[in-house]
Amino acid sequence: MTDPTAYPAPVEIPVCPRHPERQSHVRCQRCGRPVCPECQRPAAVGVQCVDCVQQSARGSRSVRTIFGGAVNPRGAVVTYTLIGICVVVYVAELVSPWVFQTFAFSPATGASEPWRALTAAFLHSPQMFLHIVFNMLVLWQIGPYLEGLLGRLRFLALYLVSAIGGSAGFLLLASPPTAADPIGPWFTGVVGASGAVFGLFAALLVLNRHLGRSTAGIGVLILINAAIGFLYPGIAWQAHFGGFVTGLACAGVVAVFNKQHLRRYAVLGMLGVLVVVVALMAAKYATVPPLFR
Repeated sequence: MTDPTAYPAPVEIPVCPRHPERQSHVRCQRCGRPVCPECQRPAAVGVQCVDCVQQSARGSRSVRTIFGGAVNPRGAVVTYTLIGICVVVYVAELVSPWVFQTFAFSPATGASEPWRALTAAFLHSPQMFLHIVFNMLVLWQIGPYLEGLLGRLRFLALYLVSAIGGSAGFLLLASPPTAADPIGPWFTGVVGASGAVFGLFAALLVLNRHLGRSTAGIGVLILINAAIGFLYPGIAWQAHFGGFVTGLACAGVVAVFNKQHLRRYAVLGMLGVLVVVVALMAAKYATVPPLFR
């Protein structure tokens, strides 16, 4: 007979549960399972496995701003994405005039190609480099602040609805062609993020007042930018006005729905503002002879 105690029992080699082919002598501080280098995540003490980190994230409540926006550790993603899109489109405009001709907004093309009311906000005048520089500078300055307050989705909705509101302002204040003036502003193409930017100005004014913060500096900034639209030729102040009014309405919706159980409806409220804007544009076109639509 043999003595079973003469042969030691085989030692089980620990392996990572997610990668069984890898030996893992480091263990997760939370669940105690072996964890390979690829699945390790730094913890206050030692490391944790990917599964425990994900479970902890699901169980913890996300930090939110006073207006219900989730704090994004990656920063103002939407703001920088919008800036990037405008820059890329501007380069495309310099390469091909087709981009401007296809996506710029004018009252004459808005009825048959309504998407231009939005796409025009991502274009800028190829002949005026300062046009895109100024708009992107303002967006870079106030966009991250508003995106942080509202969260990515609300901020994006505010920007896009205000952009369409800018086109609507130009349309509503444009005079249809007449025999004395067969061209006029009705056939003038407008581009630029100015309408959306003025919508952000309006939201900044409303939300800061709602928070009890000083708005004197913001008011001066708005007046200076509004004056530029009247003092320099070739600037569509009507789009500035339309974007500003639309931004006021969107920010008012956010303020009204700023309660724990109502915040989820803020985006729907801004979509309601968009419906009103589109309805006003449709009503304007209904008064114009079909020849000029």
